[in-house]
Amino acid sequence: METVKTNNETHKKNEINRNPLKPTPAFIGASWMVLFIGTISYCVGLWNAAMQLNEKGYYFTILLFGLFAVISVQKTVRDKAEGLEVTELYYGLAWFATIASITLLVIGLWNADLLLSEKGFYGVSFILAVYGAIAVQKNTRDAKLIDNLYK
Repeated sequence: METVKTNNETHKKNEINRNPLKPTPAFIGASWMVLFIGTISYCVGLWNAAMQLNEKGYYFTILLFGLFAVISVQKTVRDKAEGLEVTELYYGLAWFATIASITLLVIGLWNADLLLSEKGFYGVSFILAVYGAIAVQKNTRDAKLIDNLYK
């Protein structure tokens, strides 16, 4: 039986599926579901909203901006943790974009003529989609790392 040496531990090839660092299929599936449920519910809410098209465009752009921003933050934080070079400018911009997207959503909802329940719906859907994007990015990165270790 072939063995692989990583981090001063010896693993058998057939024990890869039990690696505690590799995300489980259940967590991967749940992460994708959270991303899709958050994004789709947010977009369905926008589609059915009684607001002008420019307002819908604003909220949709905030969603796209937020999803991209949190993926950038997750990647740069992970790169730094793994010792990969990340410029401080990009690291700072990723965090700024994440904070800006959340702030713009809060400001937009605060000033919107929407019911409080609608404001809550958009906030929760946005956070759900953002969390899903972070989890999917993490799972993708973890799975790729583990697969590369055992090649």
